Amino acid sequence: LVALELAKSINDLMILTSDVSTSAGLDRFKAKFPDKYLDVGIAEQNLIGIAAGLSSEGMNVFTTTFSPFQTMRCCEQIKVNLGYMKQKVVLVGLASGLVLGTLGYTHCSIEDISITRSIPNITVLSPADCGETVKAIYAAAGHDSSVYLRLTGGSNNKIVYNDDYNFKIGKPVLLKDGEDIILFATGTMVFNCLEAAKILENKNINVKVINIHTIKPFEDESFKNYCKNSKYIFSVEEHSIIGGLGSAIAESNSKLQDSPKHIFIGLPDQYGPGGTYDFLLKKYSLTPEQIADRVLSEI
Repeated sequence: LVALELAKSINDLMILTSDVSTSAGLDRFKAKFPDKYLDVGIAEQNLIGIAAGLSSEGMNVFTTTFSPFQTMRCCEQIKVNLGYMKQKVVLVGLASGLVLGTLGYTHCSIEDISITRSIPNITVLSPADCGETVKAIYAAAGHDSSVYLRLTGGSNNKIVYNDDYNFKIGKPVLLKDGEDIILFATGTMVFNCLEAAKILENKNINVKVINIHTIKPFEDESFKNYCKNSKYIFSVEEHSIIGGLGSAIAESNSKLQDSPKHIFIGLPDQYGPGGTYDFLLKKYSLTPEQIADRVLSEI
């Protein structure tokens, strides 16, 4: 539906896929706008090369395929064609994180933030729910550089935003105010942190929850203001603790004169067994109850 609406307002729109039109929800789009759609087949590196070529001719280009193939398989193409050559493309990484865990770690994507945020001229977005995803797509379409849009969770992702709000790339969103600790979260973990905060409130721990929907560029000034008078901050992400949201926060935290203690919550530096989404979230202590327990064990 978002693609159908985009096509109404963007005349030069092109959407490219690698044999994932159904998974990406693009079947109606390709039927209605065949001249704005191209499926390159299971050839992800070619996907980025073709997208860069269309971008160089003035097209507003989106590419979409499953996250590990969009980022890791295409890392050199993203670096050279988008980062180095500055051709603007919006990369939509489907099913990032652990949601495809039944297919094993070939399909889990726990390294994509660290890869994309290390490449110059790439903005990295990680929306919290479907509504924020729509806002991020529109923002990415009008952005001046390439964007990696990381989509976590399944088709029935939990709703974080029940009311409209002003989404702006680079500006974190304070969802709940509190004075004792701060939970910085991204993607699916935003909802889980809000639920964890409810558990902690029942134990008389006042929690601030902040949605970091933009991981790159990371907004130092907002972070500095949020951390005033805080003793403990937690980064919570469905990604490796190396190179992701936690690393972005640590880089910013290191600039503070009186930096609070920072605890990383995410995936360890290892590959484990495959399994269902719920199984893997529990295995890596990413449920609301486990996040609350981790907080209690650290403060």
